[in-house]
Amino acid sequence: MTNELFERIIELFYTYKGRIFGVFLGFLFSLFFIYFGFILTVFIFICIFVGYHIGSRYDQGNNFQDIIDDILPPNR
Repeated sequence: MTNELFERIIELFYTYKGRIFGVFLGFLFSLFFIYFGFILTVFIFICIFVGYHIGSRYDQGNNFQDIIDDILPPNR
């Protein structure tokens, strides 16, 4: 019984993962908005996005120095 329930929950998660993720992000955004206010919430999510983008590029095998040079080009 427990194993069947767990498998059903995993199946629902894979079927509706976008909706579940969207609900989670909406809930998280609303908590941040209530606690911090709109401007600080937007700033926090921008920082999260930038961190995700840098981490994603690092995971793809890019050198950290190359990532920084792409974002902030060296003086010429």
